[in-house]
Amino acid sequence: MFALIHQPAPNTIQSGSHGNDKWVIDFPSDNAITIDPLTGNTGNHDMMRTVNLSFANKEEAIAYAKSNGIAFKVVDRARHIPKGRSYGENFDFDRKFPWTH
Repeated sequence: MFALIHQPAPNTIQSGSHGNDKWVIDFPSDNAITIDPLTGNTGNHDMMRTVNLSFANKEEAIAYAKSNGIAFKVVDRARHIPKGRSYGENFDFDRKFPWTH
């Protein structure tokens, strides 16, 4: 199994971009989740499932993985390119998409 080096998805509730440039190492888990028959709680005996390491950039994450002998795979996030629009374009006569409400 490979550790996954990636940028986490931005928070969908917030529109700001603070913290979107950090990189994370996630460790995969092969162990199955066990269910406690009395309480119904789920559990796992693999501690690495809960470990997430954060780094300022991709190079630091790769250097950490190489120095500790961790097999890794880097996944780059697709870049979002915002389209420049003004508020007035919502009311254009030749609007491409009609109002839905």
